[in-house]
Amino acid sequence: MTPSLETRASRRAASRKDAGAGEEIGVTVHDVARDLRRDVAAVELPLPIDGAEDAAASRDRLLAQLDEHLLPRLKELSSPAVVVVAGSTGAGKSTLYNSLLGEPVSEAGVLRPTTREPVLAHHPLDADVMATGPVTDLSRVVQHEGVPRGTALLDAPDLDSFVQQNRSTAQQLLEAADLWLFVTTAARYGDALPWQALARATERGASVAMVLNRVPKETLTTVRGDLMQRLREHGMTDVPLFVIPDVGPHEGLLDPAVVQPVRRWLTMLAGPDRSRAVVVRTLKGALGALPGWVTSLADALDAQQDAVHVLRRRVTEEIPAAEQLARDAVAAGVVAGASVEARWRELSGTAGVDRVKVRGDRARSTRRAGRAREAALDGLRSDVVDAAARTLAASGARVEERLRAVLAGPGAPAGGEAVAPDGAARTAAREADVPGRVAGWSERADAVVAELVGGTQAPRVESAVKAFGPRGLATLLLASAAGSDDAARLLDRVLGDTANDPVTALREDLGDRAAAVVDAEVEAVLDDLAPSEPADDAAAGLRVRLAELRRLT
Repeated sequence: MTPSLETRASRRAASRKDAGAGEEIGVTVHDVARDLRRDVAAVELPLPIDGAEDAAASRDRLLAQLDEHLLPRLKELSSPAVVVVAGSTGAGKSTLYNSLLGEPVSEAGVLRPTTREPVLAHHPLDADVMATGPVTDLSRVVQHEGVPRGTALLDAPDLDSFVQQNRSTAQQLLEAADLWLFVTTAARYGDALPWQALARATERGASVAMVLNRVPKETLTTVRGDLMQRLREHGMTDVPLFVIPDVGPHEGLLDPAVVQPVRRWLTMLAGPDRSRAVVVRTLKGALGALPGWVTSLADALDAQQDAVHVLRRRVTEEIPAAEQLARDAVAAGVVAGASVEARWRELSGTAGVDRVKVRGDRARSTRRAGRAREAALDGLRSDVVDAAARTLAASGARVEERLRAVLAGPGAPAGGEAVAPDGAARTAAREADVPGRVAGWSERADAVVAELVGGTQAPRVESAVKAFGPRGLATLLLASAAGSDDAARLLDRVLGDTANDPVTALREDLGDRAAAVVDAEVEAVLDDLAPSEPADDAAAGLRVRLAELRRLT
């Protein structure tokens, strides 16, 4: 059998050997993790309640973990274990990286930040199982025989690079790695950055090793002991620690003997079985970290839903009192204000609209005089309609102010300020809405007159229509319904009790329209609130996915 055929056969045998592992933590778990990723991506937390911002950040990080590590790894367990060489600016990462490979593969130098392009090196014989994904997409991929079989060495940008893109790329690569080889120096191992990065790795269940670089020989024992104590305090007693002594100013590669312990450790990890153990261990660690993240995200969704329910209840509680207030304002006759009274005095003096003679139960007038009064009453109708529009708009404005106080004032429920009505927007909406409602009320009066003409009191109504014209009579009904005593007295003279029911119906109709304006204000808030409410089963769906993962892992 030729070497190439032998290699392929061994690969197939290894794949068969790991079929059980694939069933245990591969295909089925991949499907569940993919479904979980879909559900997590659908999570929205729009209400700015306590914990929402942290939950959103946790959601984004969970997506990154799924996209950049778990899903690619679960899909292809045979790919080499990715060992990322990470650290802060000037820690000597690239120099260590090149020294491990035995030649300059990644750019290293005195300029900072040095590592601009991530470099991923793998053994040539691993090319057929090297999975593509976020790591290969972000990196320059090279084949190098200095990389132990079954592993892939990744030189990442500085975690604290001055360049934002570099920092972002470094974080992405760390999320995608199976093992972190974190490089720091004797001068900087006490900084916050190394421990933040190590805590992040521990949180997601990644395997970690640490390289303490450039340690002066005279303080080597002290520094190493101090670092070991810090690792114990952070619960990292099992983290391998490699110490590289300070070799002074130099260019190029480190002496092979200096990096031999790290190279020996990487070689020990090499090979399909041993490197796969690292992959599976990190996978299981990452899967083990999911419950806390997913549970907190589900709790955040529940909190959003609870907040929406409270807001919806507080808003709808305002409806009955607000509607009643609007109806009472109409019923109290406040619509016909000073402008209507002034117009009536003008019409009484110039057009004599109230000087119609009544004999028996009939108004006496010529049709010509009736047409003149009808034309004169158009001005009154305009004033009544304008007054009604102001009343309805004022009812809406009162509700808007009340809702803003309930949602954004002292003692407001969580998230209320986010859906409190916007004054300018609501004013514009009322200006567009109210005129149509009042026009409908005005048209209703014309229809009422038409109904009266065909009623039981038709002769009396027909005489009133002759005296004022059908539109003029409708205007008098509107003015009386709006609260004009002058119009009510004139109607009583020409129609008697016949006017009572139409006036009451028009007043109630206007009250209904005022209540509808109130409802529009409330509905606007509820409409703004609707997109903030998670689906009833949103949190339950996440918990179902989590239960499936627990069962399978």
